[in-house]
Amino acid sequence: MKIGDSPRERRIALPTLTLAAQCWGDEQLPPLLALHGWLDNAGSFARLAPRLAASYHVIALDLPGHGHSDHLAEGASYHWPEYVRAAIAAADALALDRFALLGHSLGAGIASMVAAARPERIERLLLIEGLGLLGDDGTQTLQRFRSAFAAEPAGKRLRTFASIEQAISARTLATGLPADQARPIIERAVRAVDGGWQWRSDPRINRLTPMRLAESQIHALLAGIEAPTRLLLAEPATSYLPGGPMQRRAERVRDIRVTHLAGGHHLQLEHPEAVADWASDRK
Repeated sequence: MKIGDSPRERRIALPTLTLAAQCWGDEQLPPLLALHGWLDNAGSFARLAPRLAASYHVIALDLPGHGHSDHLAEGASYHWPEYVRAAIAAADALALDRFALLGHSLGAGIASMVAAARPERIERLLLIEGLGLLGDDGTQTLQRFRSAFAAEPAGKRLRTFASIEQAISARTLATGLPADQARPIIERAVRAVDGGWQWRSDPRINRLTPMRLAESQIHALLAGIEAPTRLLLAEPATSYLPGGPMQRRAERVRDIRVTHLAGGHHLQLEHPEAVADWASDRK
């Protein structure tokens, strides 16, 4: 498959919702399931996946409430167990008995938990900018709990943009992600409406999580990962992934190799060739 080839769109019917996915590579190749970060979508692998398609059948999911996937039912919450259930259910629907698993940011946290929950099914675990979930050291527990219940139940209202370019600019302003890297994510993240373009994502994704796991609980879950694990971290470290705590988490995984790469949080968009080399290295 040539670099730059367009992905194939796929719909994956689950018992309670349908997920969307973008696929690259021959379906006879070993499967690699890819999970994106918070408020991203399968487009975050648009530069990396074609470079992996010679070795893998890459299936990049839109997580529930993101991209072209269905939103969760009324009354449901976008907490991490729901993402884990959805990823496992998608693998079941695709008949992936054993597969490689790639995750970025939130997707790396979810991938970690999938690998801990179903270790017999994960052939390799590839994590970019994330190992485990966002934890809690106890200092903000009460305030986070109160803030979550004081917020609007529906989450933030969706903004309407005059153009896709304006939506890209808004993402760049909010996160610092350069426009050329944000484009494949944003083009998949918006839909045409009267008066312009609006986010496809479920506004409830923005709701605050009232409770996070304690770091000790995250360590216990990470100890359940059995697959060979490769963790790629940006250098300098992302503020919410400090080096010390990440090292202590890595020490809980029995077979892990940690690599650092100069760049920002979306390494797979910024340095797709280097990340592809990292992902393909089986040493």
